[in-house]
Amino acid sequence: MSFSIVCSDLSFAWPDGTVVLDGLDAAFGTGRTGLIGVNGSGKSTLLRLIAGELRPASGTVRVAGRVGHLPQNLPLGTARTVSDLLGITATRRALHAIERGEVTEEHFAAVGDDWDVEERARAQLDRLGLAHLGLDRTVAALSGGEAVMVGLAALLLARPDVLLLDEPTNNLDLDARRRLYDAVAAWPGVLVVVSHDRRLLELVDEIADLRDGAVRTFGGNLPAYEEVLAVEREAAERAVRSAESHLRRQRRELEEARVKLARRVRYGDKMYDNKREPKVVMNSRKREAQVSAGKHRIMHEQRLADARERLAEAEEAVREDEEIRVELPATEVPAGRTVLTVTGLRAPEPGSLAELVVRGPERIALVGPNGSGKTTLLRAIADAAVPEAPPEAGAVAAGTAVRTGVAGVRYLPQRLDVLDDGLSVVDNVRAFAPSASVNAVRAGLARFLFRGARADRLAGTLSGGERFRAVLAALLLAEPAPRLLLLDEPTNNLDMASVRRLGEALDAYRGALIVVSHDLPFLRTLGITRWLRMDAAAGLSEVDPM
Repeated sequence: MSFSIVCSDLSFAWPDGTVVLDGLDAAFGTGRTGLIGVNGSGKSTLLRLIAGELRPASGTVRVAGRVGHLPQNLPLGTARTVSDLLGITATRRALHAIERGEVTEEHFAAVGDDWDVEERARAQLDRLGLAHLGLDRTVAALSGGEAVMVGLAALLLARPDVLLLDEPTNNLDLDARRRLYDAVAAWPGVLVVVSHDRRLLELVDEIADLRDGAVRTFGGNLPAYEEVLAVEREAAERAVRSAESHLRRQRRELEEARVKLARRVRYGDKMYDNKREPKVVMNSRKREAQVSAGKHRIMHEQRLADARERLAEAEEAVREDEEIRVELPATEVPAGRTVLTVTGLRAPEPGSLAELVVRGPERIALVGPNGSGKTTLLRAIADAAVPEAPPEAGAVAAGTAVRTGVAGVRYLPQRLDVLDDGLSVVDNVRAFAPSASVNAVRAGLARFLFRGARADRLAGTLSGGERFRAVLAALLLAEPAPRLLLLDEPTNNLDMASVRRLGEALDAYRGALIVVSHDLPFLRTLGITRWLRMDAAAGLSEVDPM
């Protein structure tokens, strides 16, 4: 089989010395590959090395053809336009100049063969459900999901030979996800996608599992991979049971051997005391018995050590991936207490809400298409909770006002931009909880898998999943503890085990919760009490459970 991507003895470390990859060998051929692994295992770094955005410390990366890379966090910049994201601004500028009569050689060279670039760009945007976006629209006006889809449109427009996608379903609404699935299913060349989206991973031809610094490839999609793992795990669990039984047997035999040796020693001492044989013979037999006893004891102790090692290896084979263990503070809110009031909402249609009132420990799922204003609403609520802000700060639309009725409102934004990249994880969390001791902060961070030196890493060197955990730690360990938690697409960048664990943790939360998410399986784990849908045209309305 010929491979389009070959990584040989690949090593990479961040400037602070944190090793991400060490001597990695991997190869990806034609077709769709799902690259999975726990957060921090190096998936995003590997894609950036393949794309040529990072240089390896050692080793080589060989790629056959042009590479297109969609990173987790697009370099946006508020002044940029849709045209800039598509990479066609220079061509359009030259094209428009020629249309105005400026027929220079420079303009013709800039256009090349792309005379229909605007038509192709609009067709690609339309294919991905973005026909409403003008090419000159600024990035600042795009939702997170729209930005991701524009980034995908740019890649499809460029038609690379190798397509690398890093968590492409982040921030996408259900309709946009379906369009992404169609684009992935129709991709004719080499595609490597990092994702925790089960539906997307059902479309791939093989799964590559990056674990403990090595890539292991499995033919078939995610369900086929999980079947193989289930068989391996069952065999490993049998090995653990066998090793435990072997260890118990070796302990028993060692104890029995010790009893026998003790009897022999007592018998030898008795014979020596009675002096039934010549002293020379008795001393010789005593020395032989001692040597024999020592050898026997060493043999059984070695067997016991081997049995313990065998058990440790068997247990390692069935170990669970580390998962975040969030212990949310005791933030119970009385059932009748008003936590949040949003007044003056647009109600263009019958059934739309003109006012949103949240009481007690309600759990609200806020759904709706990209660009409908869900993130804007969460930001307005978060702004209203800032002590320095006016009492009714946070306009969602003309006439809209927000008032929070509890202290400790915490907001988890989509882009995780609440950390200072130049500070360590510990110092970032201490900024949210200035009166907490360093030891208390480190103890709290350990629940988020930042133990020891990991807690001293700079925020700017964290992977997407690690950054999520650091942000979540900063918010939940903050002072005061959260009574109203606002989460905007919280499952972005999390591996599947962490998504499950986060759902379990939030299920135990006793404060009020508003979650924006397109991840329906995740939402169903939270015990949602109200489902709200936001639509740019129809406003905010209550809907049936999804």
